[in-house]
Amino acid sequence: MTLHDCRGLAVSSDRADSLEQLERATELTASYFVDPLAIINGALEADPGFAAGHCLRAALAVMSSERGALPMLAESVEAIEALGSRANDRERRHAAAARAWHEGDFTRSLRLYGDIVVEFPRDLLALQIAHVGDFFLGQSTMLRDRISQVLPHWGSEVPGYGYVLGMHAFGLEETALYARAEETGRRALDLNARDPWAVHAVAHVMEMQGRIADGIDWLTGRVADWSVDNGLAYHNWWHLALYHLELGENARALELYDTRIRPAQSSVALELVDASAMLWRLTLRGIDVGNRWQPLADAWQPLAREGFYAFNDVHAVMALVGAGRWLDAGEVLEVLARAAGGHDTNAMMSREVGLPVAKAFVAFGRGRYDVAIDELLPVRAHANRFGGSHAQRDIVHLTLIESALRAGKHALARALAAERTSVKRSSPFNWQLEARALAAAGLERESQRALDIAASAAAAQRATAPGARAAA
Repeated sequence: MTLHDCRGLAVSSDRADSLEQLERATELTASYFVDPLAIINGALEADPGFAAGHCLRAALAVMSSERGALPMLAESVEAIEALGSRANDRERRHAAAARAWHEGDFTRSLRLYGDIVVEFPRDLLALQIAHVGDFFLGQSTMLRDRISQVLPHWGSEVPGYGYVLGMHAFGLEETALYARAEETGRRALDLNARDPWAVHAVAHVMEMQGRIADGIDWLTGRVADWSVDNGLAYHNWWHLALYHLELGENARALELYDTRIRPAQSSVALELVDASAMLWRLTLRGIDVGNRWQPLADAWQPLAREGFYAFNDVHAVMALVGAGRWLDAGEVLEVLARAAGGHDTNAMMSREVGLPVAKAFVAFGRGRYDVAIDELLPVRAHANRFGGSHAQRDIVHLTLIESALRAGKHALARALAAERTSVKRSSPFNWQLEARALAAAGLERESQRALDIAASAAAAQRATAPGARAAA
C-alpha cells in the first residue's frame, strides 16, 4: 500500500506512524521551529527504510551550510540509494540532488531540487531546500521566480500554503518589489502567524526602505510568534539590532547581541554569521565591543578550517580579525585560496568574492585601508555570487566606505555616501556617513546640512511609533 501526504504526494511506505512523523517534521522544518531532526530520527529508528524520512534528514543537512553535516547527509543518501526501486521516483531524485550537494556541486544540486519542484510543485520540502539554496548562492531572481513557478498549484486549501507565500515574500523583497513583498508576507501571516520566515521577509522590506520605527514595531509586536524555540529567532533579533544601529542606539544593539543574538556559545554556522556581522558593524562605527570577539573567534576557528562555503569563511575572518588573531586569519585566507583553485561551486564563490573580501577585511583590521579599497571595489557589484541577502552583503559596502573615509579618499567617500543617501533617504546613519565625507573634504556647511538631515530623520523615525520605541 502506498500512502500519500497531506499535499497528495506519494510516499513509499505503508506505515501511517512514519508518515505522521514526517508530516510533523516537515511542518517544523518549514517553520524553523525545533526539533525536526529529533522527530525524523525517531521515525527512522523505527522504520530504517523510510525513504521520505531520509529525504528530510538530508534536507536538514543541506540547509545547515556546514561541512560537519556531510556525514549525516551521506548516510541518508546512501540509505535511499540502497532501497532502489522500493523508493519512488521523487524520493530517488531527492537523493540525487542531495548527493550533488555532498560532492560540492551546489549549483547542480540546486538545479536537481528545482527539477523536483517543477515536476512535483507541492513538494514543500524540495521547494524549501531550493529556496534556501537560492539564498546560499545569491540567486535573487530565483528566490522570487522559483516560488512563482509553483503558485498556480497552491491555494489556501493546501496545507502549508502560508509557508509558500512567506518564501515568495522574501523573493519579492530581494528583487526590490517591496510593496508586493510586504502584502504577500502579511497574507502569509494571516494564514499562519507563527511563520518566522514571513515575519523575516517583511522585516527585510522595512530595512531596505529605511522604515526603522515600523521595523521595530513589526518585530517587537510579534515577538511571541517567532522568538521561542525557533531556529530563525537569532536572525530576526539581528534584524531588530540593525534598526537600533540605524538610530545610533549602539548600547541597545549590544544588549541584543548579548541576550538574543549570541546568548550562549553556539557553534552553529548560521548563528555565528549574524554574530560576526553585528560586531563588525559596531566596530566600523567605532564602538568598543569589549572582549566579545574572543569567544566568537573560538567558535569559528574549527569551522573556518573547513573551506566549505565562502560566505561562512568570510564571517569567520571578521571574528578572527576582530580578536586580533592574525595568524589564524591568515590560515583562513589560505583555506579560501585553496578552495578558489578547485572546480566546485565553492571554488567560484571563493575565487570571485570570498577571497578578495576576506583579504579586504584583514587589510582593514591592519589599518591598510588602501588595500581594502582595492580588494572591495571590483567585487561589490557581484558580491551576490557568494550568497546572502542584500542586508547581509551590505557589510561589503559599509567596509568599503569606511575604508575610503579612513584612507582620506574624499571623492570616493563622497560618491559612496551619495549612493546610500540616494537609495535610502530616511536613514540617519547614511546621512551621518555623508556628513563625515563632506567634512573630510573641507565642506563644513554641506556637512552640517547632512547632520541636520540625519537628526531630522532620526527624530521622524522615533516619532512614528512611540509605543514600539518604548517597548523596544
